[in-house]
Amino acid sequence: MNRPARPLAAALVRTAVCALAVGGCSAPGGLGAGEPAPPVSAQPQPESLWPLWTDHSVSGPGKPVGTREPPPQPLKNAPEVGPGGLPAVNVQDVVRADKQMKAFAAKGWINAPGKVGMRPPVFRDLTGDGSQELIVAADAETGRTALTVYTAEGTRIVPILFTIGRRPAVETIGGDLLLRTAADDGSEQAVRYHWDGERMRVVSDERRYSKSLPGCGSDRTPQPRRTDRYGQVCE
Repeated sequence: MNRPARPLAAALVRTAVCALAVGGCSAPGGLGAGEPAPPVSAQPQPESLWPLWTDHSVSGPGKPVGTREPPPQPLKNAPEVGPGGLPAVNVQDVVRADKQMKAFAAKGWINAPGKVGMRPPVFRDLTGDGSQELIVAADAETGRTALTVYTAEGTRIVPILFTIGRRPAVETIGGDLLLRTAADDGSEQAVRYHWDGERMRVVSDERRYSKSLPGCGSDRTPQPRRTDRYGQVCE
């Protein structure tokens, strides 16, 4: 009753030998000579399980809609922006109209590090519209620095970024803003902001180590760690 299975077994052996033979029965890639390639199937697309709880914008995929920040609002009682743009407005009046920065306006202006007060204003195009934004920073007695970026919407002035850090080094990379802050453990936090059409949003936030950490070995250089993985990691 089992004899009919022998031809089948022999056929399977011949198939295996053919597949393993050098220059076997099929061309590289698994296709026989003259055999057409199978059609490429469409790749599956992400599908949200809870669409109402998901922000589908490019700037913040997966961000909960319920915690979405409201858009920045124009400053009340701020000077109007004229044909000269933000470089032509009175910066001190802008700071006084901003409730998050007005406390620094009374400190006066400074022109060198190590003092308390408002740094000289800087103008850069961070939104890519050809007009310059106003960047204001103020150093406090606590050793921390408050920084705000203002843009113009018509004649109105809108704060599109406010952050406070420990005397950060502020740089631009193209149209992006980079804030680098040193920590007591020898690391450096680097936060990069990019205009998303509404505000300057964080696009990268890393902590970088410039020297070996205790316990990791003197011959190893720690790699950058993202903010949600702070601390020493020895693998």
